[in-house]
Formats: sequence, C-alpha cells, structure tokens
Amino acid sequence: MVPFGIKDIIDIFLVALMLFYLYRLMKNSGTLSLFYGVLAFIGVWVVAFEVFDMRLTGTILDKFMSIGLIVLVILFQDQIKRFLIDIGSRGRWSLFRKLFRHEGDKESDHARIMNVVYACMSMSKSKTGALIVFQRKVPLTDYEKTGDIIDADVNMRLIENIFFKNSPLHDGAMIIADHRIKSVGCILPVSHDMNIPKNLGLRHRAALGMSQVTDAVCVIVSEETGNISVAREGSLMVKVTTTDLEHVLATTL
Repeated sequence: MVPFGIKDIIDIFLVALMLFYLYRLMKNSGTLSLFYGVLAFIGVWVVAFEVFDMRLTGTILDKFMSIGLIVLVILFQDQIKRFLIDIGSRGRWSLFRKLFRHEGDKESDHARIMNVVYACMSMSKSKTGALIVFQRKVPLTDYEKTGDIIDADVNMRLIENIFFKNSPLHDGAMIIADHRIKSVGCILPVSHDMNIPKNLGLRHRAALGMSQVTDAVCVIVSEETGNISVAREGSLMVKVTTTDLEHVLATTL
C-alpha cells in the first residue's frame, strides 16, 4: 500500500483550490454549465480508463482530453488572461503604495471619484443613459480602440456633455484609466446570462459582460428609470444610491 503523506495532502489541496477558482470564474462568466460538463467528461474518462481498464474507450477519451484542453484555452482566453494578471499583481505592491502615498494624491483621487458620482447623480435626475467603465488591473486598450480616443481629465461637466442625448458620442461606453477619460463610444462584450432581469437593457448587459471578462468596475445610469447600477466581478448591483456608489468606487479603485 502506497503511504499517504504531507505531499499528498498538499497535492489534493492545490487541485481543490484550482477547481474552486475555475468554478468561481465560470460562474461569474455565466458558463457554469460548461464547468459541470468538463467535470462529467473527466469523471467518465477516469472511470473508463482507471477503474474498468477499458483501454480502447480510455484511449479515445484521452485524445479528446488533449484536444479539449486547447479548445478551452481558445474559448476562455480572456478569463485565463485575467487569472494570470490577478496572480501577478493581486495586492503585491498595494501595501507599499498605501505607505508612501501622499495625502494630495488621495485627495485628487477622491475628487475624481466625486466628479463621476455628481455626474451620475445629475444624469440620474434627467434620466440620461450612461455607461462608465473604470480600468483596474486588466488593461482595456483593445476596448478603448473601439471608440474615440479623447484622453481628457475626469470632469463632471464633460461626462454629462458626452452622454447628453443629442451628443454624437453618447452611444457606447466611456473608459476611465489612469485617472483619465481615455475613450468614449466604446463597444463592450455583451453578457448572455439568462438570469439578468428582462427590464434591464443593453447597457446593463454590456456592463455585466465587461465585468465577467475583465476586473473593471462599470457604472450604469438607466435611460428609462434613472436608476444607477454597478457591475463588478461578474455581478450586478441595481438601484445603487450615490453614497453607495462613492463607497464602491473609493474601495475598489
């Protein structure tokens, strides 16, 4: 009998951790059924090849496993990219940035956040539709190129003018990165999650889709109701107050 040691415990723990992260990733991206399908396929392969020693069936399934890995990499390249960026940058330098950050930088960041909050408050009252995307760790360069590059300061009046109904740039999303309005009129990936309420429109689906493939924080102002919503980490918060909006932006950006 093969002895069961500490290395086996670590091995099982690492596999369980990878499966858990894969489960959470696919749940956030709305592809949880695919996760269950992959687990079922692996289960059949193990039973056929290892338990019942069905060599022909096991060999065929083994070939499918090799091809399937390549297919999964192609299908989930955005999620894999996000996973690798998270591993490489999650909190690594955040403590040092907080220690050596000047008070003036904190005040400037808060002023930029409040410009967005006040703009959303104003657009909510006038029922002006808007979609604002905040870049975090995952670069949004490819999405910026789908719109018009402006590279301007984060300004309340500018945000309102861009999303004004008669403005030529009001359609699409605004991307804010590195404390600047980088691009407007951008096209975002649309979520196909069937659990999204039917009363929510394309802006909400685009914001949720963006939060599923990147770590961006997306703010939506509904053109129909004026309600403010926030999409992040594959979930949607609806009917958010301006106080809650300020808190979310201040704690995540």
